[in-house]
Amino acid sequence: MSGVQFAENRGRTVVDQDAALLRGLFVDGRWRKPAAGKTRIIACPADGKQVAEVAECTDADAAAAVASARRAFDGGGWPGTSEKERGQVLLRTAELLERDKALYARAEALDTGKRYVEAEYDIDDIAACFRYYGGIAGTDAGRVIDTGVPGSISRVVYVPVGVCGLITPWNYPLLQASWKVAPALLAGNTFVLKPSELTPSTSILLMETLLEAGLPAGVANLVTGTGPDVGAVLSESADVDLVSFTGGLATGINVMKSAATTVKRVALELGGKNPNIVFADAHREAALDNALTAVFLHSGQVCSAGTRLLVEESIHDGFVAELVRRAQDIRLGGPFDELAQTGPLISAAHRDKVHAFVQAGIDEGASLLCGGYIPDAGVLSVGSYYPPTILDGCHTSMKAVQDESFGPVLTVETFSTEEEAIMLANDTAYGLAGAVWTQDGSRAQRVAGALRHGTVWINDYHPYVPQAEWGGFGKSGNGRELGLQGLAEYRETKHIWQNINPKPSHWFEPPQAGVQQ
Repeated sequence: MSGVQFAENRGRTVVDQDAALLRGLFVDGRWRKPAAGKTRIIACPADGKQVAEVAECTDADAAAAVASARRAFDGGGWPGTSEKERGQVLLRTAELLERDKALYARAEALDTGKRYVEAEYDIDDIAACFRYYGGIAGTDAGRVIDTGVPGSISRVVYVPVGVCGLITPWNYPLLQASWKVAPALLAGNTFVLKPSELTPSTSILLMETLLEAGLPAGVANLVTGTGPDVGAVLSESADVDLVSFTGGLATGINVMKSAATTVKRVALELGGKNPNIVFADAHREAALDNALTAVFLHSGQVCSAGTRLLVEESIHDGFVAELVRRAQDIRLGGPFDELAQTGPLISAAHRDKVHAFVQAGIDEGASLLCGGYIPDAGVLSVGSYYPPTILDGCHTSMKAVQDESFGPVLTVETFSTEEEAIMLANDTAYGLAGAVWTQDGSRAQRVAGALRHGTVWINDYHPYVPQAEWGGFGKSGNGRELGLQGLAEYRETKHIWQNINPKPSHWFEPPQAGVQQ
């Protein structure tokens, strides 16, 4: 099965290539044609071949989706269902995702160009996210407050925020969507999901899965198209109570500005420029192996990628030389190339931006140790490939160190002391993630505690679990996804005071006879 198609899949209706005009705009529980009747071709970045054709929606389509979510929240039954019932829908969704893992993984791999095996891992993580939130349903009913006032009952409870606008990126399309959709649904909200226009296929599939899992019509809505055309409606509309955005810094700032006029809640995850600190006493083989994974996994198209290597000066030469040797051996290839270790960038345009980033770093004085070119021969010249690239001799005054390339580009800096390592690692406008490699347990805890980053790994890189919050400091965004705080983002906190023995307060007594006013 290639791309987004239509077939009976073990009792489940999935999306039809022949009915592409009807896919991409999902409103009131059914697929609609976009107002302008336009479509967009989705091409695999590994070879440029078409994998899907989806609706290209407009602001009118986005407004219709918002109206559907508004009706479903204000007049529908979903917010009033018990949290346990909502959790059962999430658990059923997890089961269906696992059942249709191959379908989802193929669609994700073709849209993004990532290796099929990586897409399979993603679907496992997505199912785990739905299962986590389904599993905690009903475990937090609020709390009772001891007011110290006789005859009163005081409770703090949680209610859904309302209509949520969920805007997701192209690098991990359905994974990032699940981090938003699962807690939003558990909290009792309705939503409009806008996936990246480059990678919409698995979000389209998700709408069908949610319906099969028992989600009422109108609770989940989908609009495919560009940010200016449809995403802006979600951040600007007064009928949207929360907007959650994952993507680039510049767009995130615009989302926040647009949302300010309606004072809606905003959650932003905007990427990072993440330090990977290697001390001289680190386990050398593990540190080398993970330094490669940190930056070159998914060709560096990861918000938490360890794109800044901070290596202790005394081991710099040998460590970096071996890193370069291994980086040059990394095999690039398409989703179904069993020998490939990583894939292409999302588009030729993005590849060109990454290449310009590298050239600018060289102009700033960095030394190019490997990579740094656009393949112009063989199978790699057909897709949007860029080889693993390492720039040495870097320092924090360089844009190559401060700006996010979102590609397979590693900058190398050196340090001499623990204090210097911490200072360099924190010398960034971002603060999403970082790592420290050392066999000194006390040093590991000191450095981890001093880093101003939302996630810090010690002698590891990249693992996460849905039970633990994810998000960053500084320009990496605000709010958190995953964990209990990720659920709290989609809840309003309400205080209910009940007087169980009401009596007059006598605050304003009627005037007494003979008393001059």
